[in-house]
Amino acid sequence: MQETIWTQTRRHQTFRQVIQSYYQLTKPRIILLLLITTAGGMWIAAEGRVNLVLLLVTLVGGALAAASANTINCLYDRDIDYIMERTRHRPLPSGRIQPRDALLFAIVLASISFTLLTVYANLLAALLAMSGIAVYVGVYTHWLKRHSTQNIVIGGAAGAIPPLVGWAAVTGDLSWAAWVLFAIVFFWTPPHFWALAMMIREDYAQVGVPMLPVVAGEAETTRQMFYYTLILLPVTLLLVYPLHVLGAVYCIAALGLGGLFIQKAWTLMQTPCDLQQARGLFKYSISYLMLLCVAIVIDTLPFTHYLIGQATEGLQTLLSVIPMMATL
Repeated sequence: MQETIWTQTRRHQTFRQVIQSYYQLTKPRIILLLLITTAGGMWIAAEGRVNLVLLLVTLVGGALAAASANTINCLYDRDIDYIMERTRHRPLPSGRIQPRDALLFAIVLASISFTLLTVYANLLAALLAMSGIAVYVGVYTHWLKRHSTQNIVIGGAAGAIPPLVGWAAVTGDLSWAAWVLFAIVFFWTPPHFWALAMMIREDYAQVGVPMLPVVAGEAETTRQMFYYTLILLPVTLLLVYPLHVLGAVYCIAALGLGGLFIQKAWTLMQTPCDLQQARGLFKYSISYLMLLCVAIVIDTLPFTHYLIGQATEGLQTLLSVIPMMATL
């Protein structure tokens, strides 16, 4: 698309409007979920005893890396964003921010992120954060988004890197548990994003982006979403067995949340054209990931371990008393 699209620019009136435009460029709502999974990775790695300074620095570094990736994504997609009414008023297609300024902004964000994570965490965490930018921009945005129906599946690996960053920040390496966290987010991404894609299918069709609902239709999309939710449930339980890094609280939460996710995906598969069901699944998928990470935090707290230990001792005492009572 010709660059003349952006010749009619809108100027900011106040400094606050400038800050607001750059803030919008980072897609902050997406960043929040990434930070929640980062914190979840740190909590397991630290066995519930997270250094608060390290937690803060890692979250800030991760947020800056994600903001950089999102800014470059907006820069790359400004042509199709201009066409779609839903995105036409974003900072770049509306002309409030110029492409050169957006690129410089992204470079600065990535540089600060790398420096923070290298100095206050470790080089592995910093490199993983940079790899997240590379995958999101290079693999998803540039290579797959406009060329493959599996764009969000493969490109979704970028969104699964934050828990690795969190784990590496604490331990300096990556264990099997870290990769299971990666897998959880990886398998969660398709049903989450395809539910959104179903809701804005016409927008993607208008600009020629081959999202699965556009190319394969709602029935096939909902079928694949259901399969991913089926896989997701046993993957979440790997942290309980065989890895034994989480316990009963997380196990109960993972079973309950995963079971409800499957049920919602099954319901949508029965009525694939019901956009209200798709909207419900999309909203639930966000709650699912947040609550799963909350369960991780609760399960790893020393106080939780104490309560479970006390409950276990009480149960053992009760079981030992029952046979004696039976002989009376």
